[in-house]
Amino acid sequence: MDLKNVVKGSMEETEIDEGFLVMTYQNESNTVETIERKIDSSFIQFHFCLKGSSKFIFNEGRYALDILEENSLLLYNPQRDLPIHLEMDPNTWLVSIVISIKKFHGLFSQEAGYITFLSSDNKDKKYYKDGKISPSMAIGLTQLIHYNLNSSIKNLYFKGKAYELLSLYFNRSEDANIEQCPFLVDDSNVIKIRKAKDIVISRMVEPPTLHELSEEIGLNIKKLKEGFKQIYGDTVYSFLFDYKMEVARKLLESTDYNVNEVGLKVGYSTSSHFIVAFKKKYGTTPKKYLMSLSS
Repeated sequence: MDLKNVVKGSMEETEIDEGFLVMTYQNESNTVETIERKIDSSFIQFHFCLKGSSKFIFNEGRYALDILEENSLLLYNPQRDLPIHLEMDPNTWLVSIVISIKKFHGLFSQEAGYITFLSSDNKDKKYYKDGKISPSMAIGLTQLIHYNLNSSIKNLYFKGKAYELLSLYFNRSEDANIEQCPFLVDDSNVIKIRKAKDIVISRMVEPPTLHELSEEIGLNIKKLKEGFKQIYGDTVYSFLFDYKMEVARKLLESTDYNVNEVGLKVGYSTSSHFIVAFKKKYGTTPKKYLMSLSS
């Protein structure tokens, strides 16, 4: 891959290791921006759209893939080069991680059997996958977009974040396989567990107790706890905590509410309790988080 390739459009590129790049894009204009970058067939690409939307163009315009807000896209084709030809809509933020398949295999040598496209049967096949950006991934991506630390540590910082994002992307619990749990083969139980998730989200300010929740969905507490963990990779209230913090983060970014108002909206009667919760999740206070966005 030619690291001296001239890029059209607004993009920052950081080479964090040989065959390992992080690219951040911000189109703050009112027009569509075009980004072009040569990438050969020996690389796998991860694209994350934090805000707005973009379109990847392939085969000289004969094929396109959209990437929408809060979504990710994995691209790999060992049979042909996949140059980046990106059309970014106005007010769009996007982060890309590009890594050679050789280096990537090294990272996951123990896990090649569970990462589908790394298996020996698939090693020569193209692989595309889209998915949602999790709340934990969103904060890391935002930190890359708004990097404002000393330039001397940028490479180290980006390297750490890139490894963190890849770890979170392949976190098994985020794509829990329902068939792994015999109890969940019963479709009616799956429906009940999903109903439980909808209930706690809709009542996040005053969520029901586990006992109340189990009675409402018609499933005993033991099966509720086991099933929820299997489908969503977390306990009911840990899942709800992450959800509330993600809602809070988005409300803060909107700048329509102050810290106290955001806390109330996600179920904290005092701002001090909300601040403690936010710091537990994101490692910083709501106020400092807002300051990091505007700096």
